Amino acid sequence: MKIVHIITRLILGGAQENTLITCKLLAQRGHDVTLITGPAIGPEGQLFEQTKNQKYNVIVIPKMIRPICPLYDTITYHQIKKLLKQLQPDIVHTHSAKAGILGRFAAYSTRAPSDKRRATKIVHTIHGLAFHPYQPEWLNKFYIAVERLAAKRTDFFISVADAMTTQATAAGIGQPEQFCTAYSAIEEDDFLQPIPEQRKKDFRRKYEIADDAIVLISIARLFMLKGHKYIIESARQLSKRFDKAVCLFVGDGNLSGHFKKQVCQLGLAEKIKFTGLLPPDQIPLAIQSSDILVHCSLREGLARTLPQAMLCGRPVVSFDVDGAKEVVNEATGYLVEPKNVVKLTKACAELIENKELREKLGKNGREFVKEKFAPEKMVDTIEAVYKKLLEQK
Repeated sequence: MKIVHIITRLILGGAQENTLITCKLLAQRGHDVTLITGPAIGPEGQLFEQTKNQKYNVIVIPKMIRPICPLYDTITYHQIKKLLKQLQPDIVHTHSAKAGILGRFAAYSTRAPSDKRRATKIVHTIHGLAFHPYQPEWLNKFYIAVERLAAKRTDFFISVADAMTTQATAAGIGQPEQFCTAYSAIEEDDFLQPIPEQRKKDFRRKYEIADDAIVLISIARLFMLKGHKYIIESARQLSKRFDKAVCLFVGDGNLSGHFKKQVCQLGLAEKIKFTGLLPPDQIPLAIQSSDILVHCSLREGLARTLPQAMLCGRPVVSFDVDGAKEVVNEATGYLVEPKNVVKLTKACAELIENKELREKLGKNGREFVKEKFAPEKMVDTIEAVYKKLLEQK
């Protein structure tokens, strides 16, 4: 098959890692794959290094940026349209909000109405939805209206969690029979492979964390709605009870300076450490050098950091949002009501106090997600969707 994937930008993020794994495996299976993306602008890092020496092509559209910009968006739309006319793919598969809208409209406009057998099939993966309770109602109505229009130009949707399908169809986006779930793949060997104790000790010492500390790690952009402020407040409460508890924030973002200043003002500089951006190949080391994963994002399709921690045999504490409940349960960790710092602190305290419980939940989590998030399983599902759509021609 001739396949084009389109994503807004290749920053460090779950949707981007998912897309790169998909492109890599599809190309390895003999398909002709092209990835269209915009520049990786911002403090979140970039993944272009991972595209080197792969069997798929990468095309960068300079004006494809995340914020809404009528001029740049118009230019991007026409550039995508031009590229699709040249490539003439069997499948156009879009990801993320901006690329999802512009890519689907462009792909639909290039279809040959006189010859339905040659019509490109359009697939969209929902990694997360642009509308959510934490922004103005008028903006949500706008996003929903645009997504409904794009849905009419979409042959099939792939969700990274069942929760995304439920939310999309409830908003009138697509029909239930147009959806399936493919959990976002993880390069599992990197996380399953035990890391030598000395490397883990060296990692801790780099951030001035004692060998006997209980480390609560959070891996997320330092950005609005990622929930760091709830973790900071919880850490303030935990510091009164546990001398050896330390929080580790992995990531960067536009709120980095704000959070570092707040931590200092609260006198928590020894209790909350910041690593800044870490390359993807350092994430398994960071998790295995820690004891508990805490994820307090207020909106997330299904955070990859949850199954990543489970593959490392670490228990997780997560706000109960979107797809979190599809991997976090009483056997693998704790689900906490969003914004509830009291319950968040209680869950963390129980895990800090009980090493045996941490090990039990971590072991259960590893077995639970190992098959569910395998790259081959995700790409098998995606490839089957493509074949089914092309058989309908």
